[in-house]
Amino acid sequence: MSAGRRRLLIAVLAVAVVAITWAVLRLVAPPPPRSITMSTGLDDGAYHRFGLQYRKILHENGIELRLLNSSGAVENLRRLEEDAVSVAFVQGGLGVLARDPNALSESTPLRSLASVAFEPVWIFTRRLDVAEGLDALAGKRIAVGVADSGNYRVAVELLALYGVVPKTSGTNAATEFISDGGLVAAERLERGEIDAVIAIAAPEAPSVQRLLSNPAIRLASLEHVEGIARRLPYFRPVTLKRGSVDPRRDLPPHDIDLLATTANLVVRDEIHPAIAYLLLEAARQVHRVASLLNRPEEFPAPSASDFPLASEAERYFRSGRPFLQNYLPFWVAVYVQQLVLLLLPAVALIVPIANVVPRFVESRRQARLNRRYAELKLREAELSSRPLDAEQVRQARLQLDRIEAEIMQSKFPLEYADRVYTLRQHLDYVRTLLERQAERSHGSAARATVAIDERSA
Repeated sequence: MSAGRRRLLIAVLAVAVVAITWAVLRLVAPPPPRSITMSTGLDDGAYHRFGLQYRKILHENGIELRLLNSSGAVENLRRLEEDAVSVAFVQGGLGVLARDPNALSESTPLRSLASVAFEPVWIFTRRLDVAEGLDALAGKRIAVGVADSGNYRVAVELLALYGVVPKTSGTNAATEFISDGGLVAAERLERGEIDAVIAIAAPEAPSVQRLLSNPAIRLASLEHVEGIARRLPYFRPVTLKRGSVDPRRDLPPHDIDLLATTANLVVRDEIHPAIAYLLLEAARQVHRVASLLNRPEEFPAPSASDFPLASEAERYFRSGRPFLQNYLPFWVAVYVQQLVLLLLPAVALIVPIANVVPRFVESRRQARLNRRYAELKLREAELSSRPLDAEQVRQARLQLDRIEAEIMQSKFPLEYADRVYTLRQHLDYVRTLLERQAERSHGSAARATVAIDERSA
């Protein structure tokens, strides 16, 4: 192969490698972002506390997790739908599958990574007995959560089942819905400024912990949890066992029947797979511990979600973390995976080329030798078939000189030495035939000239 062709082949291979590298890094396996944004909840809520733990775990793996406070699950869901955040906690009952269990995954850009905690409906009161029904709260001041939050929506819907709706202040027994939540609502209940608090929150929420440990506050145990869970499928009955809050003080003094939703860890469907796996691993570390309502390792779980399950979550709960992340730090695993993805197409390209190029070069060498042999054979046949005049002899010499020059300039491997040597011998043989014929032609021409001179004399 000539130097020019070698340079062309190298250039083509270089362009192919660059194109493959670009395609892998930009289209097939782009690197994960260095930072993402999570929408959590109120500063004193369980969602924000979870977010702080997630941020620490992701920071240890080289990812910055920016936390945005919100009024709750409804605002979190809106931010996800508007692509303002990549991940958020969303309360059960708000997702597309809660509205339509047969909805297709294409109907929403959101995916659930896991359900991460029970979120019971905590109904705290002062001296009110609501076991037989929430209608006992009619005419009372009830904290139902921040307006336009998931807490507010569920609390209002639950109270409506018992006919408890806000009434105008002109009536004698006006029911007042107070748009407070978290520690603010807990403090107002303790001071007697309101009569009840309905909080949908994980047991770890500071406001829940505070009210559970206050013996002056009652936690309602509803008798209708099974029936309500059938009317509102996003609820499930759970039980807070006697003494689970504080066995020394016998809190609670008896089993409490509660309704509960589940908190979902929700992402947008275009989230980078490596980030999804990292969030799942953070969820496992944060939520696997036991709480007042669940046993160890019960969360995170792929079930009880209002959103289609992400494909990364399906693989995670089936097979665990990606293989490389089990043995390498996060970013090292990412780079190794990208390297593998780069090498696979490169190998797929290089192996055929490595097989084809030698054969191509071999065929070219063979063709050059065969072409020279063919030219010599043709010239030999021509010399044997008829005499050549002086001009034809000159042209034949030039052709033989050209063939010899090409053979001398061409580089053949050692295994071609015998064929090249044979070709040169054949060349010498044809040149000898040519010179003999030239001598004969020259002698004939000389004799003819002498004969003409003699006749002239």
